[in-house]
Amino acid sequence: MGMRVDIRKNDEVQVIAGRDKGKVGRVLEVEPRKQVLFVEHVNMIKRHTRPNPSKQIRGGVLEKEGPIHISNVALLCSDCGPTRLQHREKAEGRKVRVCVKCGKVLDK
Repeated sequence: MGMRVDIRKNDEVQVIAGRDKGKVGRVLEVEPRKQVLFVEHVNMIKRHTRPNPSKQIRGGVLEKEGPIHISNVALLCSDCGPTRLQHREKAEGRKVRVCVKCGKVLDK
């Protein structure tokens, strides 16, 4: 069983470790059970694909995003860059994600 994941789909993240360190991208998919996520144009892998005309798949060598571990990315705050998160309760009784550095609410 995976632990709770604070990063969600469509969040802007920066890679803080690995061969793509420093890259910034949008989260395409999150897999909490495996503790991995897929980030746009990060950890690109080549997949050799056989053509399948019935599914409109051309075949050849396709480039696609590979999984990257959640610990290797940091959520981007628009004011202060990569940051950690806090959880706070808002007045409406809703929990929101908050930037540790500047206190800005990161939820839409």
